[in-house]
Amino acid sequence: MFRQARFVSTFPLKSDINITKSGKTLLSVGQGGRSSRTGFTATVFGGTGFLGRVVVSKLAKHGTNVVVPFRNDRARRQLKVNGDLGVVNFVEFDIRNLKSIEDSVKYSDIVINLIGTEHFSKNFSIEDVNIGAAERIAKAAKEAGVSRLIHVSSYNANPSSSSDFYATKGIGEQVVRDNFGPDATIVRPAPMYFRNSPFLNELLQIKALGGNVIFKKEVYPVHALQVGEAIERIAFDDATAGQTYELFGKERYSKKELREMIKHIIHIGQRGYYPYSAGFYLPAPEPFLYAFALIRQYISSQPRFNVDQLKRSHINQEIDQSAKTFTDLGMVPDELSEYLYRYVKPHISYTSQTQNRTVYSKEDIEKLRDYVNTPNDSFNLFNV
Repeated sequence: MFRQARFVSTFPLKSDINITKSGKTLLSVGQGGRSSRTGFTATVFGGTGFLGRVVVSKLAKHGTNVVVPFRNDRARRQLKVNGDLGVVNFVEFDIRNLKSIEDSVKYSDIVINLIGTEHFSKNFSIEDVNIGAAERIAKAAKEAGVSRLIHVSSYNANPSSSSDFYATKGIGEQVVRDNFGPDATIVRPAPMYFRNSPFLNELLQIKALGGNVIFKKEVYPVHALQVGEAIERIAFDDATAGQTYELFGKERYSKKELREMIKHIIHIGQRGYYPYSAGFYLPAPEPFLYAFALIRQYISSQPRFNVDQLKRSHINQEIDQSAKTFTDLGMVPDELSEYLYRYVKPHISYTSQTQNRTVYSKEDIEKLRDYVNTPNDSFNLFNV
């Protein structure tokens, strides 16, 4: 009897019969497309966020039942179309409501925690989110008999860091393994670029108070689509249990050079090919920025530039040499120069496109990088 083969390129499983680490037997059906079912159920905390939308899309497209705990009703609506009917499901929850967390994980084989914040708010501190929520989710997953827990942390996560964000992320990793066990998998992505990514949006701001300070940081940007794919591979490969993965790009960039490149790409004040691009930095001494951040942090309930972000602007990304990388997952990281123009292009105004060069290949981007890094001899009071 003739049987159609699976589309291996889109299906994450190698067999129709899969046994989880907890001993549960799951059957997959279909050819790996949208109407297939893997038999697995995955809960994605933070599924309505930037990376969460990528992860939910990758899991739902091949028929993994996805549970998305949510707080914002509007934010969840766009996730429903990622899977076939009944594949993407929602549970309203609060990180302080243990019952809602337990309801979110009680039927799941895989739990992926993407919840994290770098801002203080009137309702939650950084510690509440990065430590408290991680601890409750890990404990609930353990009690529910969940086979796999994937905790997404951050690059530079370190309990002894001078940054509250990096320190709480490091402590969060510890409490996850303390409460779930050594089989919890830790993923530390670098700053991620993609459409509407927070990393690129920060660099696209027309005005930047204190750009001479806040854009000095050096990082290894990583493609968010690849981070989502890496999490997908980890979720269905039990050999990754208990491992720590650092996911970062091939090249080291400073935020300053990336911002200068982006200014040229979107033609801010530019007339011609490379020769001139007007700056929109509003330089400021660091003590003034500290006072400004401190005031905004305490008078606004919305996410704002805060003191901890100012601290992190002096901490470059460092790679943990003991952690596994894309290579261990059989992946090769993308190069930012191949995608920078694609993700910045929507921000180019129509009038500037009619007067300037608007198509940048990888080679053009690399030349532009050399150009913006060419030293100039002009007087620079604030080292902009």
